[in-house]
Amino acid sequence: MMLEAPGGLSDYINHHLQNLTVHFGDGGFWTVQLDTLGVSVLIGVVFSALMWACARRATSGVPSRGQAFVELLVEFVDGQVKDVFHGETRLLGPLALTIFVWVLLMNLMDVLPLDGIPHLMGLAGAGHFRAVPTAELNTTFAMALTVLILTIFYSFKAKGAGGYMKEIFTVPFGPWLAPFNLLMNLIELLSKPLSLSMRLFGNMYAGELLFMLIAGLLGAGSTILFGLGVFGYLAWGIFELLIIVIQAFIFMVLSVVYIAMAQQHH
Repeated sequence: MMLEAPGGLSDYINHHLQNLTVHFGDGGFWTVQLDTLGVSVLIGVVFSALMWACARRATSGVPSRGQAFVELLVEFVDGQVKDVFHGETRLLGPLALTIFVWVLLMNLMDVLPLDGIPHLMGLAGAGHFRAVPTAELNTTFAMALTVLILTIFYSFKAKGAGGYMKEIFTVPFGPWLAPFNLLMNLIELLSKPLSLSMRLFGNMYAGELLFMLIAGLLGAGSTILFGLGVFGYLAWGIFELLIIVIQAFIFMVLSVVYIAMAQQHH
């Protein structure tokens, strides 16, 4: 179902691209996006609760379907981590699993009916509501920033403060070009979270926007356009499922790769 906004398709898209926000102060600098924060936290809580319930019911005998699925998922992620990261994986394994499943579940919000959750929230009094957290740059950049912090942490852990500072100022051009080394390493360090966040955000934002454009065909008032809209919605929905899984996998693998690179000595 497409909820018509005054002004046609452009206003409809603009309406769906606005967040449910709360502003603090007069300048509007401190802004909390309640929809992005609420959906991402809710998904995280539900995922954690399901994993906890599955762990409580785990048995060494014949596993249930749920336990078999979780074991398959854990083995898959653990295998990917061990292929990339050759150090201690006691922390990194669960972290990679959390990243993959959490990003995957947030991405999957994109395949829900476009107007479903916003319509329900509208009945509750919310003027705007975006249900896909990863289609918001603040979410992807916050996760990428966490990966950056872990990268720096593992660098200090593996090389020590002195070794890390020496690498920052002497690699790749040697100690005589320390300012250039510092500049190059800062660019490399900052480019990783930027590319990580922009890749996920760009793919999910484009998918969400395309769903909105297809929804415009459904409300165009033409039988032919309506048929094309239904076909396009189904076709793009299937393709978007593939993008959703791939983007979650890429985000997880690159996070592990960046942390593994941080432990390499140059």
